[in-house]
Amino acid sequence: MRRSLALLLILAVLAPAGCRRGGRWTGDRKVIVLAFDGMDPRIVRGMFAEGKLPNLRALAERGDFRDLWSSVPPQSPVAWANFITGTNPGGHAIFDFIHRDPRTYLPFLSTSETVPPRRTLAVGEYILPLSRGAVVLRREGKAFWEYLAERGVPATVFRIPSNFPPVAGAGEAVSGMGTPDIVGSYGIYQYFTTDPSDIPKDPSGGEFTVVGLGGGVVRSRIGGPPDALRKGAPRMTVDFTARVDRESRAARIDVAGESVLLAQGEWSDWVTLRFRGAPFAGTVSGICRLYLKEASPHFRLYVSPINIDPRRPALPIDAPAGYARRIADEAGLFYTQGMPEDTKALTNGTFTTDEFYVQARMVHDESDRLFDHLYGKFDRGLFFYYYSSSDLGTHIFWHLRDAAHPAHDAAARARLGDVIEEIYERLDGVVGKVLDRLDDATTFIVMSDHGFGPYYKGFSLNTWLHRNGYLALKGGASTGSLFQNVDWSRTRAYALGLNSLYVNLRGREREGIVEPGSERDALAREIARRLEEVRDPENGLPVVRRAHLAEEVYSGDFAQRAPDLVVGYDWGYRTSWESALGDVTADLIKVSDEKWSGDHCGATEIVPGVLFANKRIRIEQPRLYDITPAILAEFGIERPAGMTGRSIFGEAPAAPASGPRATIGPLPYL
Repeated sequence: MRRSLALLLILAVLAPAGCRRGGRWTGDRKVIVLAFDGMDPRIVRGMFAEGKLPNLRALAERGDFRDLWSSVPPQSPVAWANFITGTNPGGHAIFDFIHRDPRTYLPFLSTSETVPPRRTLAVGEYILPLSRGAVVLRREGKAFWEYLAERGVPATVFRIPSNFPPVAGAGEAVSGMGTPDIVGSYGIYQYFTTDPSDIPKDPSGGEFTVVGLGGGVVRSRIGGPPDALRKGAPRMTVDFTARVDRESRAARIDVAGESVLLAQGEWSDWVTLRFRGAPFAGTVSGICRLYLKEASPHFRLYVSPINIDPRRPALPIDAPAGYARRIADEAGLFYTQGMPEDTKALTNGTFTTDEFYVQARMVHDESDRLFDHLYGKFDRGLFFYYYSSSDLGTHIFWHLRDAAHPAHDAAARARLGDVIEEIYERLDGVVGKVLDRLDDATTFIVMSDHGFGPYYKGFSLNTWLHRNGYLALKGGASTGSLFQNVDWSRTRAYALGLNSLYVNLRGREREGIVEPGSERDALAREIARRLEEVRDPENGLPVVRRAHLAEEVYSGDFAQRAPDLVVGYDWGYRTSWESALGDVTADLIKVSDEKWSGDHCGATEIVPGVLFANKRIRIEQPRLYDITPAILAEFGIERPAGMTGRSIFGEAPAAPASGPRATIGPLPYL
């Protein structure tokens, strides 16, 4: 009798979700998650006070609104991996945008890896693969929608970061941040100009070609991916011809069988390029957009990074295969590159602020179009949709909002207004579309992975390590990037990435000199204490809010891969770009006057994200990984044993003692 009663109680608890243990999900439950990358709670509250964001306010009044604790460190690939797996980084092995190989001290991107064929055969000028290559997702752990798939719960996961290539066999997904362009980079544009002065001193992020304009005609070629089947992997290209009408300030661009007519200052729609390599290998398809910046007196043509064609993806961007094509066929072509707003074209000077604003609006318009299409088809299960505009837009347009920023541009602010608030208002409109269809069977969550602060000054962590005797150089000269000229036989610590610091550990690093155990622990604690004491000599302000020892904040199967220290910078400070790639520079602290003016790669406690829900949030100081078991619980799925998080709605059992949840105090309001 007791067993029968217990069974009835279990079935009663699980019935609303339409799911039974070991069976298939048959319910009509819905969970909608809108992910607004980088949305900041301080900006939201400021707009609330001015009567703005009515839909987010309505959602908060219907349910709840809290600050959301991000990851340690609060970098997007780390944070989204926390959410995906319901663990801290020790459970998913993403600790920074950049990791390092201890055998070489060289950096690599943390989220994915391209593995070439192990066996090849050289035949004349060709290299024939005898085994398959692969693109590998470096994120460890299990994505939460895999648990949904095991119960038969349908899931749409559109552009979530840290998911390239997408998890196979679990719902429908298109990859997001971390997805490369067709040449394998995170976005390299091409620029053709008759003016050599357009080429910046540091052209990283772009490829520049000086062209001639003979008889009003420009002839050149657009570079594509390398031809891996030929010796030396020469680059595949597509020719183009531009016929310029200087009087009307327009050009006709003939490329890949298309004729694109553009007026000066006009963008093209998507153009399909097919790159042909070895004769037996077929073609590689990519898509790009053209922008005729100027027709006269100079010719200036911008070609966007060549995106992977969603109709014929050269790399795995969707799951199941063919899902991206179906979206493109039904809703039109779209950016597949993980970070589509071309911030590098702005910081290189190829784009003006106004031109970047137009390009960013195009990205946002496209996101709205795809949202309308996908949300219009959604009727049950999970719907996750990601917007990048609130992140990339805040990185760039902070300098218009913040009059104290060294790059503040009052004239651009007068022309464009507060672009960050404009983006938030557009996102509020998306929330309104969901509220219009919300029913009692739907749980609705709006979230961001972190908030934002200013990037006033860059701190050269490697310079600090050098000046304080932890990093040694040969002959006292600067290293240059990638640790050139470092004397590893006398170096005890080094930094690589945006928040990561490593001990040069014997037995782990190729030339490690610090003994594991007590020597390593004492050195890490010493460096952490001294970093927290660093003050900016110009104003006396602290540079580092908190330096975490890895063992204090990480747990799980992959915690041993973590950096030894995670440096959390204080308000307005961040690792300098040079130090992030292993350079020792002359300046310890340098004012940043770049338009990349907002940032979030500091201490986690100063950049909380947002968490809205149409239900009460029942735990204090919710964290990203606390949302994950809450989603599973909505479908009657118990929290898996390996998850660090506990449900934000208080419905999951308390988390087991599986390791530390980062020790924090109240979130500040700066």
